[in-house]
Amino acid sequence: MAPLRYLSGFGSEFASEDPRCPGSLPKGQNNPQKCPYGLYAEQLSGSAFTAPRTHNRRTWLYRILPSAVHTPFSPVEQPYLTHDWKSSDPNPNQMRWHPFPIPHINKEKVDWVQGLHTICGAGDPCARHGIAVYAYMCNTSMVDTCMYTSDGDFLIVPERGTLHITTEFGKMDVVNNEICVIQQGMRFSVEVDGESRGYVMEVFDAHFELPCLGPIGANGLANPRDFLTPVAWYEDRKVPHGGYTVINKYQGKLFQAHQDQSPFNVVAWHGNYVPYKYNLENFCVVNSVSFDHLDPSIFTVLTCQSVKPGVAIGDFVIIPPRWEVQANTFRPPYYHSRCNSSL
Repeated sequence: MAPLRYLSGFGSEFASEDPRCPGSLPKGQNNPQKCPYGLYAEQLSGSAFTAPRTHNRRTWLYRILPSAVHTPFSPVEQPYLTHDWKSSDPNPNQMRWHPFPIPHINKEKVDWVQGLHTICGAGDPCARHGIAVYAYMCNTSMVDTCMYTSDGDFLIVPERGTLHITTEFGKMDVVNNEICVIQQGMRFSVEVDGESRGYVMEVFDAHFELPCLGPIGANGLANPRDFLTPVAWYEDRKVPHGGYTVINKYQGKLFQAHQDQSPFNVVAWHGNYVPYKYNLENFCVVNSVSFDHLDPSIFTVLTCQSVKPGVAIGDFVIIPPRWEVQANTFRPPYYHSRCNSSL
């Protein structure tokens, strides 16, 4: 199988069309009266229409059938998914956990959505404020099923096993030591090669962005060109009798609808609201070469900022291999107490 192709950049304006349908991107306008190949134009907005241009997120999708063609949504039971942080007594102690067990495929088949377990969180997806952290443990691929979240953005961190993710924008493979972000409203399906485990951070307030570099300058940490977005790919596939299931995470609960065609029918798209992945090996580490150990914020890959300048809803931070030289300093990171939580 040929390796997947990607577009390079973070927060960039991209344009992509499946090579099987050349000229499928309309020329000169977003929503022509007649799209090429008889496609339907849809805009997926990741921000308000009137957001400043630097924060405005949207992508135009050109698809075979509209995404609204499905049955009404109905509730789905998922006993391991919750946003009720107050159901148990508060516990201020430090906590650790062993690796979560992966279901044995000979006993139970569990796909990526079924394997989501809430670990912790804060805030409320209904109020669009806060964060949730999940673990996933699965052993089988999602078949004729896709998911999207209306609550926030998913940052997915595989710990064991490769994820083969199909999105409305195209396909991407996410291996160990890579991360990917599926933003709010984007449909995706996950295939696995076997036993798989990892973590997900969902932010409810805003989207992930690259941290400000400040005195570091123009370069360092995670560089924009190392973020990869899939190229357009579509399937024109019918699933009889409403056999395709669309799962929506809405206000902390799961709902499902059914349709008789694959949702991955986007032939072309253009915009800056996209899924993406990043290889953590590309992170450019900075640290002191004189004295003291700099604050762990220098290891921030992605951040979701709050309305208070410099205060994040959630940071994704790594401690990668690095050269670390200081004089008159104890090498391991210092102990410290702080007002936010670490996982």
